[in-house]
Amino acid sequence: MSRNGPFTTPTRRAARRAHADYTGGVYGSLLAASVVVGAGTLGDFPRMELVLLLLITGAVFWIAHVHAQLFGARLAQRSLDRRTVLHVCRDEWPIVKAAVPPAAAVAGSPLLGLDVRGALWLAVSVAVAGQVGWSVAAARHAGASWRLVTATASVNLLLGLLIVSFKIVLKH
Repeated sequence: MSRNGPFTTPTRRAARRAHADYTGGVYGSLLAASVVVGAGTLGDFPRMELVLLLLITGAVFWIAHVHAQLFGARLAQRSLDRRTVLHVCRDEWPIVKAAVPPAAAVAGSPLLGLDVRGALWLAVSVAVAGQVGWSVAAARHAGASWRLVTATASVNLLLGLLIVSFKIVLKH
């Protein structure tokens, strides 16, 4: 159910989508890939620990971004009310959403017959794919030319490959 109840009009939903900001999704995917790379050795339940690490890290960074928005930029401009807080929480939510696909990949990795190392590689691959996907969605949503869409996808893929190279160098 939407925040406006069951009577939200298609026009209102379309207006919210038109103002969507994909920055949090790109950032959250980059963060998720970094979490997987930095996870190092995990304990007795590595898959569960990685799933929790991804989701908790996404939530903590979401809270940090909400806090920064509310008490950094917005507080200086106007007083806070419930509507503003909910608006900022919703705008920053893609940071958390971006952690879900890599976490789901780790959770589902036994169904694919992957060991823990394979699950880590699957998670980082899903995170990088998400990062590229969010950037392409943002560019298309903004009406960018296919040339610019290709450029943003390439830059985000290079950032993702940089993270992958860190994983290879760290060898854990």
